[in-house]
Amino acid sequence: MSRASLEKRPDEVAKMFDGVAGRYDRMNTIMSMGMDRRFRSETRKALELKPGQRCLDLGAGSGVSTQELATSGAFVVGADISQGMLAQGVHRGVPLLVGDAMALPFADEVFDAVTISFAIRNLHDVDAGLSEMARVLKPGGRLVICEFSTPTWEPFRTVYMEYVMRGFPVMAKMLSSNPDAYVYLAESIRDWPTQEELAHQIQRIGFERVAWRNLAGGSVALHRAVKPMVRKGSADTGESGVSSGESIE
Repeated sequence: MSRASLEKRPDEVAKMFDGVAGRYDRMNTIMSMGMDRRFRSETRKALELKPGQRCLDLGAGSGVSTQELATSGAFVVGADISQGMLAQGVHRGVPLLVGDAMALPFADEVFDAVTISFAIRNLHDVDAGLSEMARVLKPGGRLVICEFSTPTWEPFRTVYMEYVMRGFPVMAKMLSSNPDAYVYLAESIRDWPTQEELAHQIQRIGFERVAWRNLAGGSVALHRAVKPMVRKGSADTGESGVSSGESIE
């Protein structure tokens, strides 16, 4: 992208990540101060994967998250729209393929679990992505979304949104060959819904038992949900059934 844009066209998003693929994992670790490892671990625990189950890891990038999930003994396949990112993970020993989260190349109801980490906010149509995740999940299958969110403590929220997010692109200019990509990433974080708003969006698609846990003071949230055992005639637009879990700091 020539500038930070929130239009999120799939071809532009793919091109942007292709451009930062070589240093992306290193930048993640630096800018998260090493907490990226913890986020992957918490996501794996939330999925409760068992040997023999099938899991789809969307927005897998170089496959570092896919590799983490595979330690559970489940069969995990990673998918990402960026071929450049996927090329960085050819050595990880896990299956990685090109796939658009809004039009997944899988049959209906083939996965026991689906997860997406720090990538759902890059989708042009989040509802379409969530609907695709529901389509490929088996009835009773689990969805876990790990994504940047809104800090819960007001003083921290102010510092995070007004200073940390503004400093993010400045740091990227010193460390990255493509700082415009990180300007976009910072803007997409600031524009993203709150924990509760995303929970209601997930529920409107038709998922049940929607809840979330806050990580790092709410700057990251781990949303989880279950696909109903019986298909509903229409999406549930009510607000019942959405709850938050305890914060994990």
